[in-house]
Amino acid sequence: MAYTTIDNAELFFQAKLHSGNGSTQSITFDGSENMQPNWVWIKERNAAEHHYLFDSVRGVQKFIYTNLVNEEASNSNSLTAFDSNGFSLGNYADVNESGKTYVSWNWKAGTSFTNDASATSVGDIDSSGSVNTDAGFSICSFTGNGSNSQTVKHGLSTAPELIILKSRGQGTYGWITYDAINGAGKYLTLNGDHGAVSDTGMWSNTAPTSSVFSLSNGGNTAITNPNTVTMIAYCFHSVKGYSKIGTYTGNGDADGSFVYTGFKPAFVMTKKTSSSTARNWCILDNKRSSSGANVVDDRLFPNLGDAEDSSTSADFLSNGFKLRDNAGEFNQAVSYIYMAFAEAPFVNSNGVPCNAR
Repeated sequence: MAYTTIDNAELFFQAKLHSGNGSTQSITFDGSENMQPNWVWIKERNAAEHHYLFDSVRGVQKFIYTNLVNEEASNSNSLTAFDSNGFSLGNYADVNESGKTYVSWNWKAGTSFTNDASATSVGDIDSSGSVNTDAGFSICSFTGNGSNSQTVKHGLSTAPELIILKSRGQGTYGWITYDAINGAGKYLTLNGDHGAVSDTGMWSNTAPTSSVFSLSNGGNTAITNPNTVTMIAYCFHSVKGYSKIGTYTGNGDADGSFVYTGFKPAFVMTKKTSSSTARNWCILDNKRSSSGANVVDDRLFPNLGDAEDSSTSADFLSNGFKLRDNAGEFNQAVSYIYMAFAEAPFVNSNGVPCNAR
């Protein structure tokens, strides 16, 4: 059996830098083979600004902020197209202001799915979206029905290990997040800095299956399954050699823990899960390090609109990442979860190893 089924990770995920021009521009990805993105996450780097999330299921010009609870908004001059090898922007200042620098994180799903729950007997609530079963990623749209213990088809063929859920049509509640490490009896919020909260209601205390995820038991229908409110969920599972949702324990030292992923990372997002001390989510990637080599030390926080800083660092190695400081967002002597995507597999399907940065 091959070590990985994905030799070229850039066909499914890419981080990309661009500079704003205050007009219109098309952002073209790296590599000779095209990747049309279905989920585009844009953040201004050199000034404070919100995180902007666009996806092809909701459609162009529509965005949600990861650092706010606000409902979906739109601007005709924001992201105007998902192109065959990138995306196009209008002159909306928050994603394309002259003199500002930006990073985008981009994922490909690409295969549409719909599910009429009553016709298929899969789930309780109708859903639709875009999925890439090879890359373990789906975008799932549905409308809540306000009932307890409901299930929704997510489109994947393997149970999701991470689900990031947000209401589109109301701005009362934030991003409710399931991860397989903490289980369905707890939740995190992408817009918050708290640790894992024990609550058997958010996910109906039921782990996702290979076909559906569960919502709302008790008083939480207003949060994860609000009646008549449109919802969006981003669902992931690990794919050997390409992606990993996992956990590690930090050591609180500048000579930090090594985390094995099975690939050279292009993107790492971490979150401390202990509830004793609030800590931010943290994102590192392979494009923003000023040297272009190790250490990777430019971080952004999904739950904050802050500008980029360089207080957290790690080495991106051929088979994982090694922490290089004792920052609370990254490497205290407690447990963390992480989601990582590859630049290249540790060993490709032909048995050829990759190198570190």
